[in-house]
Amino acid sequence: MKKHFTYLLLILAVFAACKGNKTKVSEDDLKKNLKGHKVLKAFSDTLLLDTFKVVLKGLKPADMIMNFSITAHDGAKIYQKDFKATELLKNYASTLDLKKQAKQLEFMQQELKLFLDEENFLEPAVTENENSDANTPDKDFYNELKRSGLNGFKYRLSNETEVYIAWSALKKQVLPYYSCCK
Repeated sequence: MKKHFTYLLLILAVFAACKGNKTKVSEDDLKKNLKGHKVLKAFSDTLLLDTFKVVLKGLKPADMIMNFSITAHDGAKIYQKDFKATELLKNYASTLDLKKQAKQLEFMQQELKLFLDEENFLEPAVTENENSDANTPDKDFYNELKRSGLNGFKYRLSNETEVYIAWSALKKQVLPYYSCCK
């Protein structure tokens, strides 16, 4: 009962926020935002699967946060990153028309859907033929990935910036291994 009440409040709030602005974000999409999207992939281990999850929280773009997390196969949370919708919208303002709230909601919904897209999973993170360059923050970690064969994941912060992350078996944490342009 409490769950249904929460969904009803969420739906009413979105309709009130839009005030006549037509949006393609449906009631089903809003419910999915609360549940998020999950994908199981080998990441911190070459055989065992970790859980990648992304959830969109909030009703209005000004309050929205896209939460990304990776939970290892043993249940330990190994990565957590929050993205404020306002920052993402600002990063795309020069290339997309995001002035209206309805367009902002559509954009955030699209970002949520694309975040765990298959093309963002890199198997392996670094191939033996690749070499580090000026966009490699830690050359030792980059070389560790070359040797380990562990997989990577990339996400974008703007139209021009992508961050590549992977598990460091030596440091026992997720670290960025590349950050650059598209």
